[in-house]
Amino acid sequence: MVRKIIALLVAVATVTGFAFAKDPINTGRFSDVAVGGYDAVAYFTEETPTKGKKEFFYKYKGATWRFASAENRATFIADPAAYAPQYGGYCAWAVSQGYTAPGDPTVWKIVDDKLYLNYNKQVQQDWIKDIPGFIELADENWPTVLEQ
Repeated sequence: MVRKIIALLVAVATVTGFAFAKDPINTGRFSDVAVGGYDAVAYFTEETPTKGKKEFFYKYKGATWRFASAENRATFIADPAAYAPQYGGYCAWAVSQGYTAPGDPTVWKIVDDKLYLNYNKQVQQDWIKDIPGFIELADENWPTVLEQ
């Protein structure tokens, strides 16, 4: 009986896609921390990946965001969309190809005042060959890639 109930729940979840949809913010498998704990604002102000501190955090879109300072946290809170990485911190190139892969917070680029992460440096080398084209494709694929 228990097996039948579990099978039914899995079938319902599979049909609706709800239970297996990926989170809109990439936090990894065993964490709720966005951007690997890096300060999203620091990419813009310090122009380098900077680890956030546990005491300077903010909950946004179901994830915990960490910041290097209270000032950076306040800046993020005032306009999260301006600082959060595109595609929820998933790899921009992967999203352009129609799937998700984790973004590495140390492999990044700011384009037109938006933060993009890539899976690794090799993937980033492919992505920079046609950044506008890949952004256009990724924009078309986002957020439907979360349902796959």
